[in-house]
Amino acid sequence: MSPVPEPASDLVPRSTGAQRTAGRTRSPWWVVVGAGTANAVGPQMYLATTGIFVLPIVQDTGFSRTTVTGAYSVAAVGMVIGLLLVSRLVDRYAARYILVPGFLLFAASMATIGLVPAVEWIYFIPCFFVGFFGAGTAIPASRVVVGWFDNNRALAVGVVTGIIGLGAALGPLLAGALIDAVGWRLAYGCMALIAAVVSVTMVTLFVRGRAERHVRGRLVQETQVGDRDVSLELPGLTFRESLRTRQFWNIALGLGLVGVVVIGLQVHLVPMMTDRGLSADEAARLLVVFGVASLVGRVVGGVVIDRVHGSIVGPIVILAPIAGMFFLHPPFSTAAVAVAFIGVAFGIEGDLLALLITRYLGMRNFGRIIGPIQAMFILGSAFGPLLLGLGYDELGSYDPVMPVLMGVLVVGAVLIATLGRYVYPAVDGFDRLAARDELAAAEVLSDIAESQDSPASSSPTGRARFEVRG
Repeated sequence: MSPVPEPASDLVPRSTGAQRTAGRTRSPWWVVVGAGTANAVGPQMYLATTGIFVLPIVQDTGFSRTTVTGAYSVAAVGMVIGLLLVSRLVDRYAARYILVPGFLLFAASMATIGLVPAVEWIYFIPCFFVGFFGAGTAIPASRVVVGWFDNNRALAVGVVTGIIGLGAALGPLLAGALIDAVGWRLAYGCMALIAAVVSVTMVTLFVRGRAERHVRGRLVQETQVGDRDVSLELPGLTFRESLRTRQFWNIALGLGLVGVVVIGLQVHLVPMMTDRGLSADEAARLLVVFGVASLVGRVVGGVVIDRVHGSIVGPIVILAPIAGMFFLHPPFSTAAVAVAFIGVAFGIEGDLLALLITRYLGMRNFGRIIGPIQAMFILGSAFGPLLLGLGYDELGSYDPVMPVLMGVLVVGAVLIATLGRYVYPAVDGFDRLAARDELAAAEVLSDIAESQDSPASSSPTGRARFEVRG
């Protein structure tokens, strides 16, 4: 990338006093580990194990498959509402002030599922709150991680989502063992306890935003170092400005359509494959394959996306599940390969969302922007389990729905392929500076924020490009 030809003094951090804080800065990769581990036992664990609970709940309560899998749709509605609320808080409050209550209330809601009677509308209530409070666990962690990294941003997000994928891979094994040992009701209670203890411990020990300064939890936009005022302003669009861009709607609709397909297949994978001739144990192992494939996709995808443009990688990944759906049949080995294609797409898609938002819309209102986009994604994905469930109940088979899902993937791939060039490309050397001196890195970003609307900017996008020297 070619930097703006300005004096070096305008490109390097101006405040030497800011370096006083460097000795207290933990490696940013510990933030990645903490955020990933916390979310590995968060809402994704509930989603990844939904298929394991379908048959036990149906047998115990007499609910239909549509009802049980529809609980995810109810949780998705709760998460949509929660995301719209939490997105207004993420850019204004310190991450821990949102993450800790979010994880605790999510865990309490999941435990409550095991206490409900066999009445459908009552069963849906705690499922709604699983999503509603779970909304407070993902966006704050994402904002923290992308704030620490720029050159390796997709990799950092990929490691976080890879750890989450590991939780998704092990979650079905844990859920299956708990259901066999104590029944599905107590299994939810045990999983909730694990979620609360692990997530709060990880957040408290490791998760903190770069250059995050606050007063009673409320973030400030400027801090003082010695006799200097250091700006913490970030480059990017406001939420209203982003709504007027084509990129906002392409990202929201493109990735949202992919969610319809992948989430629907994940939730229905176990009952679908048992219907097609696999044993219950073999079908459950496919969820492990899905989780491992998504883990690999997230980490490898992060490396690739930092080096290859997202509008090139995205469409290729989005179309991969189509190949998987053609081979989603016994024997187990063939089905496992098919599920791996779907899982890889699911994994890399998680890297793409945060990366594309920061590259096209910036960091200034990251939480405010990603909240509605994730809400659209989840609301769209809620139709996936419902669509396949209705297809099974009405037609006696999942097969008639498959061509529709393939068409949806093609539309999503086209939307991502037409995003165009990055508006906010990476700042050379930023990651090294942020690890050494987080407030000095904040000054580099504030310089970009001040210059992004300057008519003197020589960037083809109208926004200045910078590099950290020295």
